[in-house]
Amino acid sequence: MSNKQVSRRDFLRVTGLAGTALCLGFYFPSNAKEPEVVNGLGNAAKSNIELNAWMHIDTDGKVTLFNHRAEMGQGSYQSVPQIIAEELEVDLKEVNIVFAQGNRDKYGNQVTGGSSTIRGSYKNLLKLGATARIMLISVAAKKWGVSSSDCYAESGHVINRISGKKFHYGELVTEASKLETPDHIVLKNRADYKIIGKPLHRQDTPLKTNGTAVFGLDKKLPDMLYAAVERNPRLRGKVKSFDASAALKVPGVKRVFKVRMGVFKTFREGVAVVATSTWAALQGKKALKVEWDDSGFEHINSSDIFKRQQKELHTKEGLILKKQGNPDEFLNHTGKTLDLIYQTPYQSHSAMEPVNCIAHFQGDKVEIWGPIQAPEWVQDYIAEQLQLPREKVIVNMTFLGGGFGRKAFMDYPHEATMISKEIGAPVQVIWTREDDATQGPYRPGISYRCQAAVNDGQITALKFRMAGQNNDHWRNGKTDQANRSTSEGFLQPYYESIKNISFAEVQFETPIPTMWWRSVYASTNGFAYESFLDEVAITAEKDPLDLRRTYLKDERSQLLMDKIEAVSGWKRRKPNEGFGLAITECFSSTVAQVVKVSRDAGGKVKIDQVWAVMDCGWYVNPDIISAQVEGSIVMALGASTIHEITFKDGLVEQKNFYAYKMPRITDIPPIEVHIMENDANAGGVGEPGLPAFAPALTNAIYDLTGKRIRTLPFDMNEV
Repeated sequence: MSNKQVSRRDFLRVTGLAGTALCLGFYFPSNAKEPEVVNGLGNAAKSNIELNAWMHIDTDGKVTLFNHRAEMGQGSYQSVPQIIAEELEVDLKEVNIVFAQGNRDKYGNQVTGGSSTIRGSYKNLLKLGATARIMLISVAAKKWGVSSSDCYAESGHVINRISGKKFHYGELVTEASKLETPDHIVLKNRADYKIIGKPLHRQDTPLKTNGTAVFGLDKKLPDMLYAAVERNPRLRGKVKSFDASAALKVPGVKRVFKVRMGVFKTFREGVAVVATSTWAALQGKKALKVEWDDSGFEHINSSDIFKRQQKELHTKEGLILKKQGNPDEFLNHTGKTLDLIYQTPYQSHSAMEPVNCIAHFQGDKVEIWGPIQAPEWVQDYIAEQLQLPREKVIVNMTFLGGGFGRKAFMDYPHEATMISKEIGAPVQVIWTREDDATQGPYRPGISYRCQAAVNDGQITALKFRMAGQNNDHWRNGKTDQANRSTSEGFLQPYYESIKNISFAEVQFETPIPTMWWRSVYASTNGFAYESFLDEVAITAEKDPLDLRRTYLKDERSQLLMDKIEAVSGWKRRKPNEGFGLAITECFSSTVAQVVKVSRDAGGKVKIDQVWAVMDCGWYVNPDIISAQVEGSIVMALGASTIHEITFKDGLVEQKNFYAYKMPRITDIPPIEVHIMENDANAGGVGEPGLPAFAPALTNAIYDLTGKRIRTLPFDMNEV
């Protein structure tokens, strides 16, 4: 099928499997907004998309869905088939999920990030299921000689309303595959859903508990070797020399050589040890003696980073991202003003599954297997580095044991490819926890300067500046444009009510590699901006919730605040209890959280309860939403009160979980999650639950103790 001849019907229908199955296809959008499609929604040909069978139903009635995105715990492996099964009218157990290979031409954007998988595709998934159902009903009606309106679908069958006769879908697919797709598709009303909106158990849970789920380290190839790499502990350093004699004496070690891996616009050097087993590779790595060349770049210290950031925040206006009105005029001529600094640390992704990758370089092509969030980026980068056609870089996704943005990096697949190219064999490159912790990339550490003018209890101006590394600079090079995420997390309705607002970035660079972390910049912005609004409320002599009600005037925000007030008992607070509120926006979803704290018998502050209300619009599975919000809060608790990444002389100080500690089950307070019901478009779920927790917690501590916390992380035992 020519990409230049994509018709309206071709968009949804791609027949295949020798005419024995019904195969339907469509293209997912390149971002999480409404896609350009045909059938009245647009023109797929403009996107130059090679159509592919996204779903097929075979003669046994089994439905197979090709999942173009990674499953890293966020639940798409459950939610995507749950959507299709609803409109297709099949039992969920009849849907089989297969991970698609990386291919932008066939699948559009395949980057799993930005909480975009469902919000960017659910309408098409509904349409896909409904289209198949209508086509199958049409075939059955013709066989019976009745109208399609006299038939209905249920549990993988088409049933005759008049006679009660029925056909299994498998009996209809051959004829259905010859039909053109219908012009008009009517989707169900939400009130008629049978499985969408229900807390169905995840289909990948049994696979992950019985050991049949294939993660990166589970994948094996014939004649595969194993590699461990001793990498320069400073990103920009090089290998000066190495002594491999002891490593080569380790039984099983085959080769030792220098390897160079790409990290966006720069490179990292190390020494690879290739062996016949994981154990041999790791032991050979320990036996290496390497001398590093660390000249020509800054060896940074954490204390210097934040001192420099905060100095520049007081001396530079920065690059303006958004500005309305004239905040400076009011800040210079208003009686009550605030001018405060907030600080958030560098953080590691620390997914439970360390980075790993298999590569098999075969001269004119390379094939890759592993826990990969961004297969198309891997294709692009390796194709460019090896001067191969992109279609000759084949990327296969496995299950991911967590990702949080780290596994959207191209460094580890590129390194595995270069090792395979050197040895002429398939190789699995394994990273230890220490490798994962010390090599990065990290969430950037950021300082914020927040200013406000308050007059007669009203906010007349807000001015925000941030200084921290811009992740985009690692990918695309430094520009004179402000960080596009400077205002991330700040709710849009505020702009309607506060007439003088500005957001600016004071650019700040270090040699430290940074990358997206769960909820990206909202994870740090949310702490600064929502903590600051709480301080503004106190200055204005307003209740923090009432202040937000004043400026968040839209109906959805008001209903969200009604809900969080009701479930948390905000207006029924008692003496010796501290309540803190925060409301943040992230990936088209808004989350309000209230944290309640008190003192234990020993006088220490403890977290008694967390209430979270999520407005994500249209949603699939409430159990998955609750799990994602709970996981986000646990991750935010660790980043707020327990762990951080620090640097001394350019080296990471936290090398494993003994130093970069995780929250324990005894640290986790009761968490109560509520979901707003409305007809709005779907928002993200996997990340928006994180940003509101830190400011809600520190605001609660202030409410209880009168102590303001403006720097993360902090020790709960010291407040």
